[in-house]
Amino acid sequence: MTSRTPRDSRLRLVPHRPMAAARRGVAHRGPARPAPRPPEGTPPPSELARQARAELAGAVRVARWAAADDGARGTLTGPAAERAAAALGTAPDRVRADWDRARLVGLVELHGGTTRPGWRLRAWDRDDSAVLRGWVALLDAWSLARPAPPEAEAAAVAEVVEAVPQLLSLLQLSAGPVQLAILLDLLEQRVAELRTERCEVPYGALRPAAVETVAAPDAAAATAGPAAGTGPGAGTGPSAPGPDTGIPLAALLDWALDALAAVGALVVGDGAEGRREAVLTPLGNWAVWVKLEQICVAAQSPAGNIEQPAADMLRGCAGLTPGPARAEYRAWLAARPVASAVTELLDVARGDDALLRGLAFEALRVVGAPAEPAVRSVTEEPWLRPYALLWLAELEGGDPDDALGVLTREEATWLWVDTAAAVADHGESPLLVRHLESAVQGTVPALLAEVRAVGHPRTVQVLVALAAAHPDPVLAKAVRRAAFQVHTGGS
Repeated sequence: MTSRTPRDSRLRLVPHRPMAAARRGVAHRGPARPAPRPPEGTPPPSELARQARAELAGAVRVARWAAADDGARGTLTGPAAERAAAALGTAPDRVRADWDRARLVGLVELHGGTTRPGWRLRAWDRDDSAVLRGWVALLDAWSLARPAPPEAEAAAVAEVVEAVPQLLSLLQLSAGPVQLAILLDLLEQRVAELRTERCEVPYGALRPAAVETVAAPDAAAATAGPAAGTGPGAGTGPSAPGPDTGIPLAALLDWALDALAAVGALVVGDGAEGRREAVLTPLGNWAVWVKLEQICVAAQSPAGNIEQPAADMLRGCAGLTPGPARAEYRAWLAARPVASAVTELLDVARGDDALLRGLAFEALRVVGAPAEPAVRSVTEEPWLRPYALLWLAELEGGDPDDALGVLTREEATWLWVDTAAAVADHGESPLLVRHLESAVQGTVPALLAEVRAVGHPRTVQVLVALAAAHPDPVLAKAVRRAAFQVHTGGS
């Protein structure tokens, strides 16, 4: 005989994976694609890692110094920079630049006002893949390597940052030096396309008629020979400023190439007949090839989300298991500037769909350290705070299974309701019942009391769905009662 006495049912605590319960079954993806071979002449990974270690040697030195110095702080200014410069035998300005690199690469992690070694620093001497991923993180943050010209409009700088992946693709596909005049021509085309897409006034005539270059829509055009109409000594040309740019677009191209050279991605020099040209370094060539391969894989996959906005891409990945989903995220990110991709993902996370909110932060995990400033900036937004705190805890080396400890009881309960909303909207009833077991509360009555108090806007819908799905009639009745109390404002 079944007792009608309300039960103090114990909840089994399980490792916290917020989006695991919301994912649907495994989608059939067909046979695995053979691993692509890098371009002929690409050094082996061990050699690429050696080059990356050489490029980041200064950042590693200052990171190791900071790990042993109790006074190191996030910005490494003042006395700390002087101490580091004296200890390392270099100038304070160089120390500060290396410190910024160490933070971007993930060699150091900031915890409040203190600094500690990042997991990548601990793996630096033994893990080539960690080194290469660290250098790619620096490449993704290339626009921070050199400050943009102060007279340039912010909108123009953003357009150039968004256009640079296309320039890098041209350099990689050309498999050799490309004249700066050709890169400028492609940059002008891309910026004009961006403005047309936004229905803004196009650049129009960006350069005097006396200076002409051949358009280079693909790699073949880039390698077809000297550009028509360019005399000896021609570089990027004296381009005139376009609307709202503040300075000639050629100056912004020079800034971008200088920043990319500073991180070790390319080299700029004089070519045939004195024309200025750029060529990717082996590291830069490999990194751009990897990103292009990711795009090709995504374009050939059943999901094919690369051209979709973030919300549609995440919906397309909702039915994938974590591994294939991460591959889709990587391809989608490779086709976009990091800053704009992170902004787009966070905008989706602010929406009403709880599943997309969780998946957006899964995609941000693929971005890694370059997304840290943007994620930290949303920790005061109630809808995003629990996800952002978990993301930061994992970035700082925390075990994902233990990361829930960084949340307060109220934040953990809010996250439980939000994840339950994703399960209710996109999953099946048994998943919602199993999700009950992941709550931090030890009993169902305690969970219901705290769920009522947390004030999540989806509380009523979640409790109604849970009551309808749960096989225990007594527990279901208690959950329905709680839903009614929330709905009517009762206690």
